[in-house]
Amino acid sequence: MARIAVIGAGMGALAAAARLAVAGHRVAVYERTDTYGGALRRFERDGFSFDTGPALLPLPAVYRDLFVKTGKEPLESCVDLVQVDPSARHVFADGTEVSLPNASRAGVVAALDEALGAGAGQRWGDFLVRAREAWDRTRRPLLEEPLWPNWQVLAEREPYPSVPHKRLLRTRRAATLAEIGAWELRDPRLTALLESHALGHGLDPRLTPASAAVLPYMEHAFGTWYVRGGLRELARAVHERCLARKVEFHFGADVTGVLEKDGRASGVEFADGSVAEADFVVAGVAPAALARLTAGTVVRGDGEVPPQPAAASRLTVLLALRGARPGGTAHRTVVHAPDREAELEALFGTAAGTRRPTVTVLRPDDPSSAPADHEAVTLTTVVPARPGRSHDDSADLADLADLADLADLADLADHMITVAERAVPGLRDRLLWHEVSTPDDIADATGAPGGAVPVPALAAGGGRLLHPANGTRVPGLFAVGGWAHPGGGLPHAGMSGALVAGLIVEGPEFRGSQ
Repeated sequence: MARIAVIGAGMGALAAAARLAVAGHRVAVYERTDTYGGALRRFERDGFSFDTGPALLPLPAVYRDLFVKTGKEPLESCVDLVQVDPSARHVFADGTEVSLPNASRAGVVAALDEALGAGAGQRWGDFLVRAREAWDRTRRPLLEEPLWPNWQVLAEREPYPSVPHKRLLRTRRAATLAEIGAWELRDPRLTALLESHALGHGLDPRLTPASAAVLPYMEHAFGTWYVRGGLRELARAVHERCLARKVEFHFGADVTGVLEKDGRASGVEFADGSVAEADFVVAGVAPAALARLTAGTVVRGDGEVPPQPAAASRLTVLLALRGARPGGTAHRTVVHAPDREAELEALFGTAAGTRRPTVTVLRPDDPSSAPADHEAVTLTTVVPARPGRSHDDSADLADLADLADLADLADLADHMITVAERAVPGLRDRLLWHEVSTPDDIADATGAPGGAVPVPALAAGGGRLLHPANGTRVPGLFAVGGWAHPGGGLPHAGMSGALVAGLIVEGPEFRGSQ
């Protein structure tokens, strides 16, 4: 029985802890904040309850597997998991609207044909067939297996089988999501639908490799799911499973260093100078934080994946509304930006001016989220992370630029409420109060610099969207969670826990889940 110290209590770390405890190891989790779950937080006020992090669950099989492997009670016995149908309602810039059925190719094709015109559904359906090929080619190496030592193969080969595009005397194939939209979908509304899956992760579709076609495919093939009571309930269930497996939790434990002895990890050191010895250390922190914990030992070097582009963050607005949620209301509505190029330049380029972004409106059919005859609504949009800001920055240190940024975010939050009226008629008349969650709040919850949110690993693109391997240069030290392979998102974080547990239990010969 090995002693294992886990730094952080995010979902990847919790998944690793539960699996390692079941394997017979003594596991202790040390979390800087006063609670578990990482980004899966909840805000409550006046009987209203909101998710402030991820609010929908794709690919629930990852967590079903976790519960099967760590105890007798399946996931559905621990949380009320429901499929969201329609998967999403989209409101496009030209006023066209379409509701897409959950996990139904024929239903999606018919809905798109009816809303966008004959042929639109077929083009989207054909795209999903090609996206499935990309998924089949990358599912194991980018989700179910440790990062390949020859990861360059994943970085250089584009798995998406794009359609040849002839223009003048040249034949080209789509290499980015934007090119798929322009050359294969050939409708600005279908392009907006496609690119919304990249934007939702803070990725610029003009630069994101075509392999990101797997993102809409995952939603189409495996459905979109909600946990009644909010996704925080999933974190609660995983935490309780850890407790049932005798995992120890220490909250308010600020780990400041990883100890080494005889060339391998031997424990952790805390801010008060105390230490906890361990045979293995599992770190669920961002790369910069891991480098600080190891005095710079764990950094990228020759033969390791290249640095990722700067990650984006989220701005979330929580709305308390009088009046009940109307029957038949879509759980999720995506209100697309009126000007695609302006949105992309404002978010990823150097253009200044007022942002008019794509806004996602979440209206769960969940009586526990609001008092009777009231409704809890959540709005989200992607914003740049706040460079230089971290969880341990004092508000007293905010300079004028910080204050200006916060004022801009307040203006953006008000604009988001205006945009949301396209999805919630009469919203302002129903509004009792609202709260805003900023990138600084994400930084406080997760420790990620600037409130950055990690993206899932994707193939091609020169490896820019691959994540560091779960094993590190320090023997006995492993990286878990959204900042390590296989990247961000709830399914990927859960799989990172499975991969780390496998590497510790079975050793370097571990080749992934079967």
